[in-house]
Amino acid sequence: MPQSHPTEQAPPPPLQGSVLYIEDEPINFMMVEALLAGHPGVRLVRAQTGDEGVQLARSQRPDAILLDMHLPDISGIEVVRRLSEDISAGAFRVILLTADKLNIDVLKAMSLGAFEYLVKPVKRELLEASLGRALAAKAKRRT
Repeated sequence: MPQSHPTEQAPPPPLQGSVLYIEDEPINFMMVEALLAGHPGVRLVRAQTGDEGVQLARSQRPDAILLDMHLPDISGIEVVRRLSEDISAGAFRVILLTADKLNIDVLKAMSLGAFEYLVKPVKRELLEASLGRALAAKAKRRT
């Protein structure tokens, strides 16, 4: 029987859960959809505005939320602010997806309860790892 080397890592477990992506740009949604295509256990739902995203987050209770910081109606900060009680209660984790490097808006959203942030264009490995942490935290809270 072959032995694994200590430096070898087991592949991460497949992602499982519902993910709401609040994103107004179709191309950005399609890119994330393509990145997650290898995870049939992920159900990806899209909201195109911040208001729609807040409504879907409250009605559908996704396991995680991917959030664009620049939306046509309200800012990503405002979305996090409106969902802050749900975030504090552990209803879901919010991962910011932004074209901006770390800036004051990202810091404000993080201080209001956002879980992590990723800079667009996001790499598959980073998205999978971040979602894995968010979904695992949600699964852990259920048990």
